[in-house]
Amino acid sequence: MKQSRKNAALQKVRVASPVGDLIISADGKAVCAITNASPEDAVVPERTESVLLAKAAQQMQEYFAGKRKTFTFPMSPRGTAFQKAVWDELLKIPYGTTATYGQIAAAVGNPKAARAVGMACNRNPIWIAVPCHRVVGANGALVGYALGTGMKRALLDLESNEKPM
Repeated sequence: MKQSRKNAALQKVRVASPVGDLIISADGKAVCAITNASPEDAVVPERTESVLLAKAAQQMQEYFAGKRKTFTFPMSPRGTAFQKAVWDELLKIPYGTTATYGQIAAAVGNPKAARAVGMACNRNPIWIAVPCHRVVGANGALVGYALGTGMKRALLDLESNEKPM
């Protein structure tokens, strides 16, 4: 993932999903955030002339329809070097599978940093596309998801085809 310009004006589009409306934000070159829509986002349009945002919106809709397992739109989340290393590792977790916080910590070269990995997951600005929901506790428990374990379960269920959202 490339570093995006910090002061670039963000373009946004609203996307309806089974987990609520999402707001996709981009700096013109890459998606830098996917968030849950808030009341203040009521003015964010559902259509965009941005090719990048249209591609990201389409891919999110395909994901929720069970037709997409990976995302190909450019991403540039803002964070520390450690956070970016963790987010890059999250992109390697295959659709429908999970990894533990400890496994991710070891993969980024710091096997004792499972808690720091959890914090990096919590700060992930491009959730779903950078799949922090695929990271679980050492015993497989659904722990530590910024949007709640119910949301984590819903996304994992979608990927395992156990039940539709």
